Amino acid sequence: MDEDLLPIGQFARLSRLSVKQLRHYDELGLLVPAHVDAHSGYRYYRRAQARQALSIGLLRTLDVPLPVIAEVLSGTAGALDGVRAGLEAELERRRRTLAALERVMADGLPAVPVRVVTEPARTVAMTGESAAGLADVARATSAAIARLLHALPPAGPPQLIGLFPVDMDDTFEVRAALVTDRDGPAEPWQRAGLDLAVLPGGAFACVTHVGPYDQISLTTHAVLAWCAERGHPLVGPIREVYVSDPATTEPDRLVTHLMIPLEDLP
Repeated sequence: MDEDLLPIGQFARLSRLSVKQLRHYDELGLLVPAHVDAHSGYRYYRRAQARQALSIGLLRTLDVPLPVIAEVLSGTAGALDGVRAGLEAELERRRRTLAALERVMADGLPAVPVRVVTEPARTVAMTGESAAGLADVARATSAAIARLLHALPPAGPPQLIGLFPVDMDDTFEVRAALVTDRDGPAEPWQRAGLDLAVLPGGAFACVTHVGPYDQISLTTHAVLAWCAERGHPLVGPIREVYVSDPATTEPDRLVTHLMIPLEDLP
């Protein structure tokens, strides 16, 4: 046996990884043993592999996914760019969450004016995206809207509406609708993977949110409380009518109308 070879237990202590981790990384081809005993299947590593093992451990403490670590170890240029962008986006989201919390601490729970409006029925192109809980709503909404705009690039400013269930369980569907005046056959819409539908009109409790999309939940709370206090059953879907174009509008100036359908009181 080569004296430079270390058994897996000793190498695990040297590299500050567990034996289970080393076996997993071997299965992924991320850190392959220098020698495997043909009879016992026991793994052996060279001391020089400790640097690679320690690098893997360091990157995992920084929440770098294993597939990206494989790219880093292979010398792929810019392998960590996506991870950095994701962390920066998460940091920005956390900052906005903190701003919302500070707003509640300073002003209390929101009580914005609610008005009753009458909406006409609207012909829309529609698509959906599954969301894995509340934290995934923004991604699912953006994905559905991007699919709509890619399939049907609007000639002017798009009239976009987000549709959300009242009850948001572990997994639910977010739907996005693009108002259109096209009322021809459904086949072209189906080829684009979209549904052609009619959003029903009627009376809605409506409140206007001004500010970032990820603070809409504060305003939603206000309109839900208004409905509950007046005995209106909470029926869905909750509509978010996007008035502003986020590509040209600062987050603090985004205007969104939140609307909940109202049923006749008994």
